[in-house]
Amino acid sequence: MARHPRRHTSAVRPSETRHETGYLARLLLIAATASIVACSGSDSDFRSSPPAAEREAHVVRAPGGDRSDPYYWIRDDRRQDARVLELIRAENAHTARALARLAPLVGTLETELANRVPAEHREAPFHRDGYWYYTRYAPGADHPVLARRRGSLAAPEEILLDGHRLARAHSQFRLAGWDISPDGTRLLWLEGTRTGRQFRLRIRDLETGELHDPGIDGISSASWSPDGRTILMVENDPQTLRAFRVRRLDPGPGRVSTVYTEADTAFRATVGRSRSGRYNLVELESTDSSELRFIDGSASDAELRVFLSRSPGHRYQADHVGDHWFIRTNRDAPNFRIMRAGPDGHDRPSSWTELVGHRDQVFIAEFDPFETFLAFAERSDGQRRIRVLDFAGQGDRRIEFDEDVHVVQLGRNPDPTRRRVQYVYTSPTTPQTTWELDLDSGVRRLINRFDVGGGFDSGDYRVRRLWATARDGTAIPVSLAWHEDTPLDGTAPLLQTAYGAYGRSEEPGFSAERLSLLDRGMVFAIAHVRGGQELGRDWYEQGRLLNKRNSFTDFIDVTRHLVDERLVDADRVFASGASAGGLLVAAVANMAPDRYAGIVAAVPFVDVVTTMLDESIPLTSFEFSEWGDPRQPEVYRYMLSYSPYDNVQRRDYPPMLVTAGLWDSQVQYWEPVKWVARLRHRKTDANPLLLAVDLEAGHGGRSGRYGRLETRAKEYAFVLDLAGLGE
Repeated sequence: MARHPRRHTSAVRPSETRHETGYLARLLLIAATASIVACSGSDSDFRSSPPAAEREAHVVRAPGGDRSDPYYWIRDDRRQDARVLELIRAENAHTARALARLAPLVGTLETELANRVPAEHREAPFHRDGYWYYTRYAPGADHPVLARRRGSLAAPEEILLDGHRLARAHSQFRLAGWDISPDGTRLLWLEGTRTGRQFRLRIRDLETGELHDPGIDGISSASWSPDGRTILMVENDPQTLRAFRVRRLDPGPGRVSTVYTEADTAFRATVGRSRSGRYNLVELESTDSSELRFIDGSASDAELRVFLSRSPGHRYQADHVGDHWFIRTNRDAPNFRIMRAGPDGHDRPSSWTELVGHRDQVFIAEFDPFETFLAFAERSDGQRRIRVLDFAGQGDRRIEFDEDVHVVQLGRNPDPTRRRVQYVYTSPTTPQTTWELDLDSGVRRLINRFDVGGGFDSGDYRVRRLWATARDGTAIPVSLAWHEDTPLDGTAPLLQTAYGAYGRSEEPGFSAERLSLLDRGMVFAIAHVRGGQELGRDWYEQGRLLNKRNSFTDFIDVTRHLVDERLVDADRVFASGASAGGLLVAAVANMAPDRYAGIVAAVPFVDVVTTMLDESIPLTSFEFSEWGDPRQPEVYRYMLSYSPYDNVQRRDYPPMLVTAGLWDSQVQYWEPVKWVARLRHRKTDANPLLLAVDLEAGHGGRSGRYGRLETRAKEYAFVLDLAGLGE
């Protein structure tokens, strides 16, 4: 994931902030809804009667002031309250009736989206400990197969894990990560059949095929020890889901012991192994600071050691290769720099040697150290590039790209002894492509390309990077994409999206799904608003805490710019956002409803104040440094000034489609449900307000690569119909 610069050779951890939503929650049409649709007749349009949630007196108390919340009763932590479920089913039925007339368009879109998914697909292979590892999809499969080949890619394939087969018995299934023991004989993986980032640890002996289930649930990351005898794993708090306790499992006797417990509720833990294979690493991370601890796996009596004690505002990541530690740090370097330390100098920054210095206009995003060189990705003027620093005194080189708008990041490089570096490139017109650069010969080799079906031709599309001026004079980067036949003369509709939180940059990568919009004449724009890190760490600081409103006004000002420059049709501008991006478009709906002809808000974080007042809700304490602590009066007042739920007014709102997942642990289902209820009560227009709650899914929606297609088709149909492009 882009916001975690260093990738250990461990099980990949799932996100633990409200910012990750791999896919929007799927619109659930349950059997009862289907019967309603069949009998709806002329009611099958946007004007069908919506449900009205009951209002009950409830006061939310806080040091900064008390607030009335008549829909507080919709919260049910157990998801079993009959009255709540009845309301949700009524909302789903209303949405089904409203969208029924769009069924032909939805079907056409869903077919298009499915045709662009390659029937068979293999991810880029990577080399580790004598094997080539890769994941691949069988024809029509939702979940991947993990496989390897010994020595070369021409060797016989060995299937390690068949995700599609494991998923057959479950309506929801997710492989959250995997790790191979250092001797290559055992596999561990994390799997979930429910939502909420609570995963079960499984183990397989790759020589005998024997499956071992140690009966351990509630795990968020895991890694083999360097000697392969034990497993380090992180246990989640069962209520808050915070990853807080590091435990060690001896798979033989099934003995479990505690290695470390993180007491600070603002921090979470993950585990992995260093690139050298010598150490287990325990990363402790809050929103604005971090700490690393490590264990020497070559010594049986080794204890967990602190790499460098945490301090407020200091973020760093460290990895070990050869005899050195490599550190990415923002110590005296807001945009980060990369340092190197000897075996015993890790806890003395004064002894570190600088490899890549700090620059005011360049943000260092990620790095992979090798024995003879360092590869890292940096961002300048909102664009990423790869640089390679050769330790043999040959200087550094940049890997350049021609397109004005693109994304590039390091690929899978687990073997630090190689003289080759893998990286991944994409753009709005270029599907994901993996390359490998040979440092000695300078030859670049194509490793893998995502094949897009449906007659895709990249030459049919155009992209542009432009800059919009915000109301305070700040220049906001914008990535624009459109079909070559669509004129940018003020006559085409626009779908604009943004994220703007957690320092996560909204990358202008390729989307096969988005082609269905571009092919019908819609312009697509990403507003790189403050709150991400597109223009460095300060760009993030300007969009969080008491600067959060900048994210919202930037979005509105980008819309204004695109309209004023006569690039798009002012009467057909649409906004979409998910999770924290859903917060953004929901806030925009309150601040500038007249500018938008429709809004799609997916799993939106909209009840900001109430959620951040309650530390029993997952993620709350971890995110004080992102949103602020509303127990502080100044923060309370500021947060209250933009919280979408608290700012619903008696006024007209644009048409909206809102999605949620009943089992969402990152944005609790009751936030979008309450928001829609309040909107229904207060808004003064007759525009459609549709809510779809998936009764089985969580924050990422339905699992599998085909699971999201119906959802996306309905979202696109909703927008295209409003834009007059639904024929």
